[in-house]
Parts: sequence; structure tokens; C-alpha cells
Amino acid sequence: MKKYKRVIIVAAVLLIALIIWFLFIRKKHQQISFETVQPAYGHIATTVTATGTIQPVDTVAVGAQVSGTLKYLYVDYNSKVKKGQKLGELDKVLFQAPVDQFRANLLVAQTNLDYQINNFHRQDLLYKTGAISKADYDIATNQIGQARANVASVNAQLTSALKNLSFTDIISPIDGVVLNRNVSVGQTVAASFNTPTLFVIARDITKMQVEASVDEADIGNVKDSQRVTFTVDAYLQDVFAGRVQEIRLQPSVSSNVVTYNTIINASNESMKLKPGMTANVTIYTAEKDSALLLPVKALKFRPDSTMLKDYVIVSAVGRGSRHRTDTTGGAANTARAGTSNFVWLLKGDTLLQKHIRTGLNDNTQIEVISGLTPSDVVITAINGNTGPVAASGAKSPFLPRMGGGRKR
Repeated sequence: MKKYKRVIIVAAVLLIALIIWFLFIRKKHQQISFETVQPAYGHIATTVTATGTIQPVDTVAVGAQVSGTLKYLYVDYNSKVKKGQKLGELDKVLFQAPVDQFRANLLVAQTNLDYQINNFHRQDLLYKTGAISKADYDIATNQIGQARANVASVNAQLTSALKNLSFTDIISPIDGVVLNRNVSVGQTVAASFNTPTLFVIARDITKMQVEASVDEADIGNVKDSQRVTFTVDAYLQDVFAGRVQEIRLQPSVSSNVVTYNTIINASNESMKLKPGMTANVTIYTAEKDSALLLPVKALKFRPDSTMLKDYVIVSAVGRGSRHRTDTTGGAANTARAGTSNFVWLLKGDTLLQKHIRTGLNDNTQIEVISGLTPSDVVITAINGNTGPVAASGAKSPFLPRMGGGRKR
């Protein structure tokens, strides 16, 4: 009886140990699961980023053509002006004196001309009656000619003096807003070879432009009339819109970096944009509003040998082959626009490699031109794996073998 009792106890202990091993110690096989996504239609765009400076579309520098002391100033910063409006006035004393002098000279010349005209008429009558010689008649004719020439000369000098006098009035050539004022009342303006700039006037600040510097590596994709958005530091929550107007051919070189000035037109109806602001520009070089999109990381996923326990892996080269090696390298192809790529579909317990053609790529999503439908389930990664590759450390059966493997 004791013998049977001992056997029962031993059997019970073994059974308990077996249960403990089975429930707690035995390494359980966990089936691999994947992160998947289905292609969906949406907007995608390729962009070029740059920085630039906001400027008025048209500015005019107003100067002085004569030298003098500024006596009156009628406008200031931000003043709205009209074409022909007086902005300032130089002291007219030194310019009024020549005008008065030439007006007096003109009166003398005109009086002399009137005398010579009367004298010529008298000499003409005497010559016709034979009372004077031909020489006296020619002298009278010459004197009246000189008197007329003298009147014309003095009149020209008076016109020049009046013009110089008019230059003492600083007149606005356009309608606009005064951006800058470089002079004050009492300041001497010296006009020599270079005309001094007294005022800078912007024609219309409701229309601004951004002069952006685009890198030479990106300028090939930038074209006229492309859509542009930009932000400024003063209004980080606002996004302003514009269009590419012009790409200037003259390059700018700084520290061996070549850039091209790109002019972007933008509306400023809200008057938020101010000259000199720094703009962070995004130029949309290509856009599609209804493209079939897929995450870029789906192109980098590839299965490895650890998945063969739970899934049947079917490559695009040999459908139905469980262990066939894909030597095309398609899974590792970079996602370049208009090129062929490969993705892996999850269909039950089967991993199916699918060839696709891709289009626009914004580095987050890529356009699928052909090869997929919205109902396809595309693998992007393994659940819990941070990288795009399915498993680390395991050799993929779909990578080319080194050494004795035959190259195709």
C-alpha cells in the first residue's frame, strides 16, 4: 500500500511540474502581426522651400535736381501722396533772383526790338525815295535782326531760370505712400553728379512681392505662375498666398552657394505685410488633388526568414514559391517619381509582393500610379518594430546572396 502511495505522490509531483512548465516556463510561440494600411485618395504636392524679403511691387526714389536748403516739408513717413503733390520746398531766394534779372533783361531787349522795328520802317521809306544809301539800309536790317535774336536769347535764359526755380518744389511723380524720408527742414541738399534721394515712395502697398533666393539644385523645378504660400514671423498663424512671377537669370553667389532671385506676387489687402519682412516661402512645383496615396515607408518593408513559420511568402518573380529568392532588389528601390517599386500585401496568411508604379513623392506619402487599389492591404512594418524593415538580425530570403550565389 505504501509503495502505491509513493508512486501516486511522485506522479502527482511530476504532473504539477509539467503543468507549471507548460503554463509558465514553456516559451510560447507568438504569431507575428503587421502594421498595415490601405491606399486612399488625397492631395499630394512636391515643394521647394526658400526664404525671401517682402518688398513693394514698385518704388520710386524722389530727389532734387538743384542744390539748396530745405525750407518747407509737407509730408512724413507713411504719408499718402498723390501724383503732382508737393512733398517739400527748397529756399527759392537764390533761384528767384536770376528769374527777376532775366525778366528785366527781356524788357530791355523787347524795347530795343521795338525801336529797331520803327527805325527799320523809317530807313526803308528813305531808301525807297533814294534819300539814303544801300549801306545805311543794310545797317538798319542788321540791327533789327540782332534785336530779335537778343530777345530770343534772353527769353531762353528766362525759361531756364524759371525751370531751375520750379526744381525747388519737390513733387511726387506717382500716387503712393512715403516709405522713407532722408531730409529735415534746414538741411542743405547738394545736387552734383549723383541726385540725392530725399523720399522713397511705394506706388501701391496693397500689392507686394517677395524676392526669394532659390537654390540652384531646386530652381529647375520652379516655373512661372506656380502656386506659392509663405509665412512671416509677425503672423505665424497666417498663411499668405502668391504666384511665381519671374525667375531672374542673374545668379547670386555667396560662400560658393549659387541662388537665383525668384519674384513672387502677393496680395496685401489686409495690410499685414510690411516692406522688409522675412518670408518663409513654399513653392508648389507639382500638385494633384485626387491621387491614390501610400506611406513611403511601405516601399522599404521586406519580409525575413522568421515569418516563414506563420506566413507563406510569395514574391513577384515566382508566384507560389515558398522559399524563392527575389534577386530583383525591387523592395530596396528608392521611391523616385515615375519609377517602378515593390510593396508587400497581406492576404490572410500570405505575404504577396506586388509591383507598382509611383509618381509624386513628398517624403511622407507617395502617389501610386498603377498596381494597387483602395481595397488592398499593404504592409508598412511589424507591430512593435520602430524601423521600416520587418525584423532586425534575421536574414531575409529576398536579399541577394553573397559568395557562391549565382547572379541573375
